[in-house]
Amino acid sequence: MKIGGRDPVGFSLTAAIAALGGLLFGYDTGVISGALLFIRVEFHLAPGAEGLVAGIALAGAAGGAAFAGGLSDRFGRRRVILVTGLVFVVGSVVAALAPYLSLLIIGRLIIGVGIGVASMLTPLYLAETAPARTRGALVSLNQLAITCGILVSYLVGYAFAASGEWRWMLGLGAVPGVILAVGMLVLPESPRWLAGHGRLDEAMAVLRRLRGTSDVEAEFAELRTDLQREGRLPSWRELLNPAVRLPLVIGVGLAIFQQITGINTVIYFAPTIFQAAGLSSASSAILATAGVGVVNVAMTVVAIRLIDSVGRRALLLVGLLGMVVCLALLGLGFAIGGGAAALGWITALSLAAYVGFFAIGLGPVFWLLISEIFPLYVRGRGMGVATIANWGFNLLVTVTFLELVERLGRAETFFLYAAFTVGAFIFTWSLVRETKGRSLEEIEADLRLRQPA
Repeated sequence: MKIGGRDPVGFSLTAAIAALGGLLFGYDTGVISGALLFIRVEFHLAPGAEGLVAGIALAGAAGGAAFAGGLSDRFGRRRVILVTGLVFVVGSVVAALAPYLSLLIIGRLIIGVGIGVASMLTPLYLAETAPARTRGALVSLNQLAITCGILVSYLVGYAFAASGEWRWMLGLGAVPGVILAVGMLVLPESPRWLAGHGRLDEAMAVLRRLRGTSDVEAEFAELRTDLQREGRLPSWRELLNPAVRLPLVIGVGLAIFQQITGINTVIYFAPTIFQAAGLSSASSAILATAGVGVVNVAMTVVAIRLIDSVGRRALLLVGLLGMVVCLALLGLGFAIGGGAAALGWITALSLAAYVGFFAIGLGPVFWLLISEIFPLYVRGRGMGVATIANWGFNLLVTVTFLELVERLGRAETFFLYAAFTVGAFIFTWSLVRETKGRSLEEIEADLRLRQPA
């Protein structure tokens, strides 16, 4: 690819390779749902140990997200994503070859670190390289890659379900890790990061390459104006700045609501839920889960087509309303009980619709918004805090789900998630403004004006 002149595939290739971080995120979070059915048998896991195997990657993800923002602000988005690809490879190989439970847990912890870094840096890198008019769709490619990764993990799980080869399920995650690491060798650094570190000529060259034209002076001038106002390496204390307060509340709030509304109980425990609803065999439960994964991918495609026309806020609100209805129906299905076949159908349809509404709203919009709303000088660390909150509450929901089901009952657990989703709707209605079609600098200026006196 040539720097300068027309390069019409410059950004499309950049986006495709960078979005592999999202695919790895999706694959390595989704694959444990099928593998766990066999891991718990081979290692004779008690429920607590089973929750640890499922949740340890989330602890690693929270840790990875904690360091990702600072590392990316100092060393660049591209370099850190490249190293993250290698982290996925190492973790996948260790987990797949583990002869002991302790080594399996270490491998999943390493993978979790990669997941945490990728979940923050992939949308950040895409947001900082995308043009404003299509940024929503292009950043949401990351969410599409996540859902594709989850679907692939379900299909791989189904393919190996008959043989019980959970090691292949985990080990195959190394393949996209290799591709991501190699691909990032040829991709450019974020022009915003380059300009923020005084490398203005390089930033201009990268912008020309990504836009496929030499006419980028207006965009570059806007970027420089923003840098002159804020251009400095941030400290963590900058997150206490009044100008960052509202973006931080929105980002952390949406991060928490994305998890406590229950999505990852479906991602991690869907086969277990389907078995409880009457699908007794591992193969049939995993196949039903794969059907939910197809809905997830299809509705994410719909979201990508709508997010820059309908807008972020509208999709969030519609998606949250749909999630409330589906969670209530799911709880009602378990409350009524009855025949296994009827309960299985209610469960499958409610779960599929719930995932579909999540996929057009809270799923992609959260990751897009946190890449848009923070001021440039603290964007990496602001996204890091939101991502840490996301993974922390992901871990909390994951390790408490089975216990909630045991103590409250399945119906009551899903009714609780429905109540949290109502809270998410109120939060979104009150605080989230539309950002479609606006430059990152315009979004920042609007949030500054909305700060309380």
